[in-house]
Amino acid sequence: VTLRAVVSDERGCLFQSCAHYRADGRGELHLGTDASHGGNYTGVEPMGLFWSLAPAVMERPYQRLVPRSTGAPMKVEMLVHQGHSRPGAIHGPVMAKAEVERWFTAPGVRRIRLKEGGVRGSLFLPPGDGPFPGVIDMYGDEGGLIEFRSSLLATRGFAALSLPYFDFEDLPKVMKELKLEYFEEAARFLQRHPKVKGPGVGVIGTGKGAELALSMITFLPEVVAAVCISGCSSNTVADLHYGEITLPGLRFDMNKVSVSDTGVFDTFEALDDPSNPSNSSCAIPIEKAEGHFLLVVGEADRMWKSSLYAELAIGRLRQHGKENFELLSYPGAGHRIDPPSTPFCQVALDRVLGVPVLGGGEIKAHAHAQEHSWGKIQEFLHLHLG
Repeated sequence: VTLRAVVSDERGCLFQSCAHYRADGRGELHLGTDASHGGNYTGVEPMGLFWSLAPAVMERPYQRLVPRSTGAPMKVEMLVHQGHSRPGAIHGPVMAKAEVERWFTAPGVRRIRLKEGGVRGSLFLPPGDGPFPGVIDMYGDEGGLIEFRSSLLATRGFAALSLPYFDFEDLPKVMKELKLEYFEEAARFLQRHPKVKGPGVGVIGTGKGAELALSMITFLPEVVAAVCISGCSSNTVADLHYGEITLPGLRFDMNKVSVSDTGVFDTFEALDDPSNPSNSSCAIPIEKAEGHFLLVVGEADRMWKSSLYAELAIGRLRQHGKENFELLSYPGAGHRIDPPSTPFCQVALDRVLGVPVLGGGEIKAHAHAQEHSWGKIQEFLHLHLG
C-alpha cells in the first residue's frame, strides 16, 4: 500500500507526502515498527509523513508549511492507497482514510497578546499556578510574529514569550537598525511576571534571532541562558544599539550570491567574514556573559556558515577561560532546525527578497536533528532556569 498525508495551510496551499509499505497477513501495519520501502523516505520513521510534507505538484514550489495560528489544529488527511505509486503520480484506489489533528497548544495553555510599553508579541502560559521557567522566543529576518514554538514550549511547561522585532503592528516595517533596549524591556517584563520563576530568564532564537539571543545574554543581566540555532557570532545586517554602544552589522555582498539553473539563490559565501580583523567591531563580546550558551547548528546549512560561526563563538569563549557552552552539531541538517516533525524545506521562498533561497540539508538527517535537539533544548533550559 501507499500511505499518503494531505494538508492545506491557512492560505489554501496543498501539501502532501507519501510512503510505500507492506501490510502483514491481517492487513495491518504499524508506522512505529514497519519500514517504508519507498516514496518520500525509507526506513522506520513514525513521523515521516509529517516531516516530508511538501507543496503538491500543482502548487507554487518552495513554500514552507508553518502554522500561522496555534489555536486550531493542523488537520491532516491520511489515506491508504492500493499498490505502490511514486510521489506526484496518480495513486491507486483509496482503501481507507482518516483525519489526524496536529495540535500546537495543549488544553489549558493560555495565549495573551501583548502591548506592554513598547513590547509586542504573545505570551503563552502553561496551565496551573506556576511559577514557570520563562523563555523569550525569536525567529529570523522574515519578521512578523511566529508563535508555534512558543506554544509548544508552553505545552512543555515554560512561560514563553513569542517576540517579534519588526514588521508587526506598530514595530518598524523593515530591519534597518535595532535597539537592544526593546529586548531589555521584554526580558524585564517576563522576569517580573508573577507566573515566571526567575531570577533569570532564557532566550531561544533562530538565524537573526539566535544572534540577538547572543547579544541579550551578553548585555542583559536578566538573561541567563541562550539557545542559538544557526546563528552568527557577530552582529549582521542591521546596526545594534545599546545606550552608548553600537555593534555595526556585517554586510552581505550580493556579488557573492550564486544562482542555480533553476533560479535558486545560494547565499553561503555572501556574508562578510566575521573572522577578518577589519570586522572585529561587529563581533558580539559574548565572553562578558555570565550565563550559559547552547549552540545548535546543521553542518549542511547553506544559508550561511553557522558551523564556522559556532566555532568562532566557542574559540572566543575559550580564549577568555570560559566553558559555559554546549554545542549540538548535526551532520546533514540544514539551516532552520525547528521543533520535531516540522516539514523539511531545503529551498524556501525568502519573504524579503521574494526569491527561492537554499537552506541546505538532507531530509532524514534534518528531521532527526529536529527531534534530538528539541529534547536537548528543553533539558538545557530546565537546567539553567529551574
